[in-house]
Amino acid sequence: MTVRRTTAPALALALALLLLVLGGAGQARAVGYRYWSFWDLAGGKWTYATQGPSTARPSDGDVEGFRFAVSEDSRHAVQPRGKRDFAAICAGTAAERGMKRVALVIDSGTAADAPSGERPPAPRTACARVAPDASTAEALAAVAKPLRYDTNALLCAISGYPRTGCGDQVAASEPTASARPGAAEPAGHGPSVGLWAGVAAVAALGAAAVRQARRRRG
Repeated sequence: MTVRRTTAPALALALALLLLVLGGAGQARAVGYRYWSFWDLAGGKWTYATQGPSTARPSDGDVEGFRFAVSEDSRHAVQPRGKRDFAAICAGTAAERGMKRVALVIDSGTAADAPSGERPPAPRTACARVAPDASTAEALAAVAKPLRYDTNALLCAISGYPRTGCGDQVAASEPTASARPGAAEPAGHGPSVGLWAGVAAVAALGAAAVRQARRRRG
C-alpha cells in the first residue's frame, strides 16, 4: 500500500508533464503558407475559387478577387478587402462589342503578412477588358503586370509583389521554408528532437519516483 500511495502522485505528475510536452510540440508544428489566394464573388459573398486563375474563365460582369496573406489552408484563407461592386469598379471602362469586362479586387494584405523587408501595396481594384474566352490570369495580366508564376503555375506575385518567394511555409519556429500550399509534408516533419527529449525526461522522472518508493519501502 505504501508503494502505491507514494508512487501514484509522482506518476500523475509525469503524465501531466508528458501531456504538456506533446501539446507544445503540436503548437510548434502549426504552419501556414504565404501566398496569393484566388476568390470568386457569388451572391455578394467571396468564395474560395475551386480552380486556378489560369483555367478559370469568368463571364462578362464577374468580380474576381486576390488576397496575399499567411493562411493555414483554404478553410482559413483571408478574403480580399475593399470595394467589390462590378458597376463601381468598371464605371470608367466602357463596354466594347466583342469584348468582356471583368472586375478585379487586388488586396496585397497587411504588413504582418509581408515577407521580410517588403511593404505591401495598398489594396486596389481594376477593370480588365479582354477577349470573351480570356482566363482570369489573362484579365489580371491586362491590368496588374508584372505577374510571376512558379514552375507549377502557382501565382507568386501580382504587380511585382512580393519580389521573391512563392507559397513559402511559415511557422513560429521556422520563419520561412520552401514549401507549397497543398504539397506533401517533407521528410523530417515527424516528432521533433525536443519532443523526444521531453518524453525521455518524463520517463526518467517516473522511473526515479518508483526507485525512491522502493527504497522507502525497504
